[in-house]
Amino acid sequence: MTKRVLISGGGIAGPAVAFWLRRFGFVPTVVEVAPGPRPGGQTVDLRGVSRVVVERMALMAAVGERQMHERGLEYVRANGRRAAAMPAELFDGAGPVAEIEILRGDLAGILADATGDIEYLYGDSIAKLDEDASGVEVTFAGGTQRRFDLVVGADGVHSRVRRLAFGPEERFVRHLGGYMSYFTIETPEPLNDWMKIYSAPGGRWVGLRPDHNPRFARALLAFRSPVLSYDRRDADAHKALVRQRFEGLGWHTERILAGLRNADDFYFDSVSRVVVPEWSRGRFALAGDAGYCGSPLAGHGTALSLVGAYVLAGELAAADGDHLRAFPAYQARMQAYVDQRMELPPGGIKMAMPMTSVGVRLRDTSTRVMTSRPFAGLLAKMAIAKPDAIDLPDYSVERGDPVRIAAEQAE
Repeated sequence: MTKRVLISGGGIAGPAVAFWLRRFGFVPTVVEVAPGPRPGGQTVDLRGVSRVVVERMALMAAVGERQMHERGLEYVRANGRRAAAMPAELFDGAGPVAEIEILRGDLAGILADATGDIEYLYGDSIAKLDEDASGVEVTFAGGTQRRFDLVVGADGVHSRVRRLAFGPEERFVRHLGGYMSYFTIETPEPLNDWMKIYSAPGGRWVGLRPDHNPRFARALLAFRSPVLSYDRRDADAHKALVRQRFEGLGWHTERILAGLRNADDFYFDSVSRVVVPEWSRGRFALAGDAGYCGSPLAGHGTALSLVGAYVLAGELAAADGDHLRAFPAYQARMQAYVDQRMELPPGGIKMAMPMTSVGVRLRDTSTRVMTSRPFAGLLAKMAIAKPDAIDLPDYSVERGDPVRIAAEQAE
């Protein structure tokens, strides 16, 4: 049975893969370029089968302790007045705000704690991969070399494993016409548990989401743009680019840009989609955004990461570590679910971030119509009528997993 598995990426998908591989008898190692678990990030949700996966990990209690309680999404005008709103309960939990919301950094911390006995190589990355008949020789950027049986790329849209083992990024990553940045600031107004978004002409979003501490908020600055040329490692250049795009706008933009200067959890990246026809090649496999990402507009990245991690590890366990059987089975079981969750919302980025004032008003008007009682009820029924397109085996019970059995007995 294959035992030693290197996982690139210490965000959500990587630790989740490591969690299940260890549970099923493998020896995982996680390499992460950051010096430790990454804080910050926006709110993500758990719903459908992704919630089932977290329940099987016996982590729902930990999630509950850090759960956010957003009341919904509110579009505001430059003067702060509400233009349209989508309450969380409107679509019976199937709308943009789910029943279970948690900050991405909090979920990453929970997964890091749950895999604390697993080897993490922080502050390092993969420089070279050499595959042979019996394994993979890995050369790390720090200069060391180690041998593993399998390598999993769970390292996001700009996956290093995908680039080294599958091909250049441009073959798999499609730019969708925009960029997004996230960071934490002192909140300029009480949010009262609402996510608020001001849409400005030029396809720009200025948003605030609640934090556990009401003194703070999670800021979101997003804008439409063709592909830009910049150094992805230069955070100061990213901040300057964002500031240039948003200076002079209304609402709380000035306060948000002031908070941008000293934000230590600043994140900036393109709004992109990742499509990889085959998620495995030899002894390499991809999970989460590295292999299938519908973009932040789709809003299902966390669900795909958690479910994909569970199925990948489960199929490896079911095949007794034979990757030649497990990897195709992983994709066969996940494909319909991935296709379902890769679908972008109607209108995509053009509808979400209109370029003109007229477009913003039309978007707000359509939101008010959509959230009116008769339409909201119909849309809720349509959403509920679409179950998750996956048959999710209970790999842990099938293998007599003692941790799962003990957790069920405790309940």
